Amino acid sequence: MDINSIRLLATAAVMAVGSIGPAFAIGWIGSKAADAIGRNPEAAARVQTMALLAIVFAEAVAIYALVVALIIKFVP
Repeated sequence: MDINSIRLLATAAVMAVGSIGPAFAIGWIGSKAADAIGRNPEAAARVQTMALLAIVFAEAVAIYALVVALIIKFVP
């Protein structure tokens, strides 16, 4: 295996592992937010705001994984 093959596999691994966690977290946050709104519809605005903020923080982990993957792929 040459270095380019190893970089390609490392990039794929980083993106796979770095995307699975945020995907599950975003699904879980959305599910819990829907449950909370279903139980207390008057608090929908506050729940949506908090859920959106939590989803943004979860998505930041995937963006960090993307940055690391790009560094692995393109920085010699």
